[in-house]
Amino acid sequence: MTVTISPTAIIYPDVELGDSTRVDEYVILGQVPGGNGRLGPLRIGEQATIRSHSVLYSGSHIGARLQTGHGVMIRESCRFGDDVSIGTHSIVEHHATLGNGVRVHSNAFIPEFSLVEEGAWIGPSVTFTNAMYPLSPEAKSTLKGPIIRRGAKIGANATLLPGVVIGVDALVGAGSVVVRDVPDGAVVAGNPARVIRRISDIPAYRLINSQNEKP
Repeated sequence: MTVTISPTAIIYPDVELGDSTRVDEYVILGQVPGGNGRLGPLRIGEQATIRSHSVLYSGSHIGARLQTGHGVMIRESCRFGDDVSIGTHSIVEHHATLGNGVRVHSNAFIPEFSLVEEGAWIGPSVTFTNAMYPLSPEAKSTLKGPIIRRGAKIGANATLLPGVVIGVDALVGAGSVVVRDVPDGAVVAGNPARVIRRISDIPAYRLINSQNEKP
């Protein structure tokens, strides 16, 4: 097995790295979450590239060909599919699930219990939220992250409220504040976000839409 690890990286004992993985300067792999003890191994599939100053906690299982930008944080007990890309300075909190081929751009925040299905695209500086009433007595016990369905696209600087569902192939416009579920194939924009058209109305997406509607 060929794994390239910078001498400045910190790799804890219970880290499993796939073949042809590269770990750059000042990366920390297998960090222990405070107060929780070890949560099992951090598993990272083959051909991963983990760029400088990224921190990945113990207990997460990550598929093949992970790509991180610089200064990425991935907390404990996450589940990632193959070909996931996380941009510079983005944060994925614990117990988040990202499917195959998910692309998260720079400075995004994905909190606990979020689900991003395969092929979804998260633009730069997008913020998910998961606490409907922060600091209320039941805030932590009722956390619910957004659900991003297959192929959905979230534009730059959008904010998603707890538990909202973004439908299959839907598009959320840049800067939108999403307070309710978005139907499959819808395009929404504004604050609060409202449906303004269908993805099938946009020429650039018509081919994708027709392929998804085949029996």
